[in-house]
Amino acid sequence: MDLYEQVMEAAAAIQARSGLKPAVGMILGSGLGDLAAEIRDATAIPYGEIPHFLRSTVVGHAGRLLLGTLEDVPVVVMQGRFHFYEGYALQAITLPVRVMRALGAQTLVVTNAAGGVNPAYRPGDFMLIRDHIYIPGLAGANPLVGPNDERLGDRFPPLARAYDAQLRALAHRVAGAWPEITLHEGVYAMVSGPSFETGAELRFLRAIGTDAVGMSTAPEVVVARHMGMRVLGLSLITNTATGDDTEEVKHAEVLSTADAARPKFAALVRGIVGGIGS
Repeated sequence: MDLYEQVMEAAAAIQARSGLKPAVGMILGSGLGDLAAEIRDATAIPYGEIPHFLRSTVVGHAGRLLLGTLEDVPVVVMQGRFHFYEGYALQAITLPVRVMRALGAQTLVVTNAAGGVNPAYRPGDFMLIRDHIYIPGLAGANPLVGPNDERLGDRFPPLARAYDAQLRALAHRVAGAWPEITLHEGVYAMVSGPSFETGAELRFLRAIGTDAVGMSTAPEVVVARHMGMRVLGLSLITNTATGDDTEEVKHAEVLSTADAARPKFAALVRGIVGGIGS
């Protein structure tokens, strides 16, 4: 079965459980899955019950697909994602994005927890992704490697404007109404993980223009753009990662910071989704 057939089979299985046609797809990153509680009239489908979906193995990723409404906008939401470091193939990791598009979603809102490489960033801040540096992709780990299926997208999709400027402007307007939300805009670098970066690696990332670093997001954005979706990327800064600090980062700290930021994250994403639907 080729990739297109896998996408169609997964979409059909989801449509058998819910007749909702989503306008927006969302991917909730580490510790950010509690936003799922904000979704009204949600149909929740464990990933294990969807053909060709992988299993999320990381703490902080619930592993469910939800279909419902957020701010009266029909949405399909991944409550937890798959990662390259879990040992999965990139085509399989990004298949849910293709399924979201097949279900009708034209916009992807992708979120993650990230380390603040920019020394001005503080834990609990947010960063709109203006652009990304996909380090595994530059080295050949790209979900589009292999034969291209024109039913899914063009062979050579442009990524110069991968993150939609109008959606970023909307996010800034939403954040401006909440004085307690600090929203930066910068460049996200993806590394493969699962080990956190060395000090030398972080100083290198700073030198090439990175503002925040994480272990996800870029493959999903590549696939979303391959399928013609508009993309908004949002990072929650969970720790300082300038390369100058000596403290070791632990995943539990990432989740703790995400937990503390829940109200601000929910307010920000609700406002953005509501603005997309208006």
